Amino acid sequence: MSSLVFGVLYVVATPIGNLGDLTQRAAEVLRAADFVLAEDTRHSRKLLAHLGIKKPLVSYHDHNEQQRQDVLLDRLKTGEHVALISDAGTPCIADPGSKIVSYAHDFQIEVVPLVGPSSILLALMSSGMSGQNFAFTGYLPIDKGERNKVIRNLENLAKKTGQTQIFMETPYRNNQLLDTLKAQCNNKTRLCIAANITSKNEFIQTKTIEEWKQTKLDIHKQPSIFLLS
Repeated sequence: MSSLVFGVLYVVATPIGNLGDLTQRAAEVLRAADFVLAEDTRHSRKLLAHLGIKKPLVSYHDHNEQQRQDVLLDRLKTGEHVALISDAGTPCIADPGSKIVSYAHDFQIEVVPLVGPSSILLALMSSGMSGQNFAFTGYLPIDKGERNKVIRNLENLAKKTGQTQIFMETPYRNNQLLDTLKAQCNNKTRLCIAANITSKNEFIQTKTIEEWKQTKLDIHKQPSIFLLS
């Protein structure tokens, strides 16, 4: 109904570490869109240049989404088509974008999601853990006491319900998080570490905490997803 009058908001997943993961349809949408909403226009400009696409880029992130919303909605309501992308992976999933999508629904503007890579789902797919019952917690608390408490709660939840617990950390604190997991979790608890997903140096392994204690691993500054079961 709305697409006859209004523009369409396309939610476009972009490659994480392998440019070959961009779908043909995603490339077509990026070429056809009137403008692109990008988390970091400098980063996204490189992707568009790789595709040979010259397109107006508008920055859209956690710090300016409130300021941008009215202008963006006005452009959608005048019939312009918009492609929403993040720096890497799937917008709105551990990335900015959900607010503009919510506003679009409020005004009955059509929202069209496109398939593409999500580090969270790719990690789950390759972990060997339950994909029937899982939860993504996001970033754990920075405070040491709170972090330890959350980790123990997640471990207990995984054991009681069979629900895979998925979370992440700022890459420069990955090693500290791994040390904390080894100190706080039961030796028989299974931990999957999925780092640099889809990149040439991709690393995905699932071991017990006991086995991780015997493994030397440096994931400092390497984008990683952690899964407990």
